[in-house]
Amino acid sequence: MTFEKFVDLQNQKIETSYQDSLETIKTIWEKLKNDESKQGKYLFQIADKILYFAELENELTDDYHKMNSLEDLQKTNQEFFAEIVPENYEESYANPDYAVQVFGLEYGALFSAYYIAYRNYLSFAFQHQRFQMEKWNRLFIDIFEILKTRQPDLEKFKKTAMRIQASPTPEDYLLFFQKSYNKATLRGKNIILKADLSDIRYLYQYGAFISDNEIKTAEFLMNFSQEKIDILAEAITQAFFRGYEISRKDISTKNGIAIYYNIGQERIVRALYRKLSERGLTANLANFSTINSNKQYRYDHRFDSALFLNEKYVELLKENLETAAAECGVFLKQFAGSIYFDAFGEKPFAPQTKAACLKLSKEQQQLSQKQRMNFGQIFEKYVPRSQTSFSIVGFPTPEIGAQFAEIFEETISINMMDTIHHEELQQHIVDALDKAEFVHVKGKNGNLTDIRVKMHKLADPKKQTNFVNCGADVNVPVGEVFTSPVLKDTNGTLHLKETFLKGLKFSDLNLIFKDGYVAEYSCSNFDNEEDNKKYIEENLLFPHKTLPIGEFAIGTNTRAYVMAQKFDILPLLPVLIVEKMGPHFAIGDTCFSWEEDFAVYNPIDNKEIVARENERSALRKEDINKAYTNCHTDITLPYEDLDFIIAISENGEEFDVIRNGRFVVPGTEELNIPLDEA
Repeated sequence: MTFEKFVDLQNQKIETSYQDSLETIKTIWEKLKNDESKQGKYLFQIADKILYFAELENELTDDYHKMNSLEDLQKTNQEFFAEIVPENYEESYANPDYAVQVFGLEYGALFSAYYIAYRNYLSFAFQHQRFQMEKWNRLFIDIFEILKTRQPDLEKFKKTAMRIQASPTPEDYLLFFQKSYNKATLRGKNIILKADLSDIRYLYQYGAFISDNEIKTAEFLMNFSQEKIDILAEAITQAFFRGYEISRKDISTKNGIAIYYNIGQERIVRALYRKLSERGLTANLANFSTINSNKQYRYDHRFDSALFLNEKYVELLKENLETAAAECGVFLKQFAGSIYFDAFGEKPFAPQTKAACLKLSKEQQQLSQKQRMNFGQIFEKYVPRSQTSFSIVGFPTPEIGAQFAEIFEETISINMMDTIHHEELQQHIVDALDKAEFVHVKGKNGNLTDIRVKMHKLADPKKQTNFVNCGADVNVPVGEVFTSPVLKDTNGTLHLKETFLKGLKFSDLNLIFKDGYVAEYSCSNFDNEEDNKKYIEENLLFPHKTLPIGEFAIGTNTRAYVMAQKFDILPLLPVLIVEKMGPHFAIGDTCFSWEEDFAVYNPIDNKEIVARENERSALRKEDINKAYTNCHTDITLPYEDLDFIIAISENGEEFDVIRNGRFVVPGTEELNIPLDEA
């Protein structure tokens, strides 16, 4: 069954109830349109949304975007998001602060969380999911009955308002698996393969926020060389298949793949779809994204699950997820993996902290981790990492500035660097590091980094290595060597004067490690220490109190670093590229999580990479729930803030790897050429 067939069958079941619910809401709308009470104004806005999107859903045919002018489509799209764009957000019920101002501290966050659920009607309408709209229509009718009194019962309101979110069904996850992993799903595919990409109106078929970024990207690619696009698509295809070859995995039993792309990049995706098809993989194209209309809005609601997250919910979710995965098992087991387009160029986001926003209790934080583990285990059962692969490649968005075209060209050039040659250069670094018991990393120029990282002991150095010689396969572009360090005796400080992690800005970030775990932490984003600690806890450590070092790596792509300096875009680059531009540490799981027992080998020397686990992931042998954090955040130290990286052998002998921002291992001199020329 396809996603579209599933939606159609679900819609048929509720059609009569759906129409009845709309009639009831029309009556409620009439009652509310002149109601000046707080609850009346609030409920009217929701009723108005429901009726608006119900009418829109009727009008949305395959030719809808062709029947309307570009100006009309743009105006309608802007109206969809008008209440949450920054200039209007301050007086929107979607803003918890505003909702608290209107309804008071006790009710405000709940009113806001319930309100934003109806913003999902945009997606429901464009995907013709009437069965979803029917559920929420019925809920609204019940909420109206509760809130029409002057002093509604808070607990009754809360329990009713969260009824749908608190009660996930197998159908919810059947929908998720069908949409995201079934190669037969048409969502997105009809646009990519059939739309006239020279007519910018095609962008409005998605039902997503369309900003200047998406429009300018599409316009730029309209005039981009088809030959270059085809070469790029072939390079990405080869990178994905090389991921299978390097890891010695069998792709012959796979026939599906997913492409995660950004709206506006359809010409690249179309070429990539065809290249993958030639190699026997049919792509699911339903996983698209767009620039965020308001990051503060998303940040404000990141913990809304506090209203319903409990043990019963976690167990129900697990049960229904397992049921859905089993039903989708055939196409999940034929799924080869994903190709991700990592967009960069958006201005860095420094969030505002709000007392009105919901928070998770300590118990809920533990449940959140349990929920992640349940999902990871079920997903691993049907789409095991030891039998799949992935590839990530980055592209700039026009928001990066006036030099977008030049940066785009330079990014493509970096993405297509000769991976074999670069791996040969990196092999010299791997050979030097394999002599080390510790690797010592020290900063300079006000950077306080000073950390000694413990390496695994090689039982047979002729056949074994600690470091992955990473080329352009799963992570494009080429340019890093990495390992999973031993946690015990890994001690010291990692300091960044300024860095951007998970789309958030961190100033003067300081992490102190003891036996491989974060023991102390601070930053200077806010005026007081308590807010700074909470910021790190909620955005780097969550839902944990501490995290281990899962990865230590040395980025070697000096061309990427020079590009960042040339265009002054370092804060705008994604982790995917930044991690190739200096030493980096990942807090959380290792790069081998869930596949530690699967042997992997380096491409140049054919040695087995034995540093695939640490003391944390080794706990999987006794209790898998203790082994993984389901986090992996890369934190990179830039070359100019790096004094040295030294490999220290068991007998105390020292070998310089990087000194004063330059590679000094014999055979790596070529890596310094871009730096010297710049």
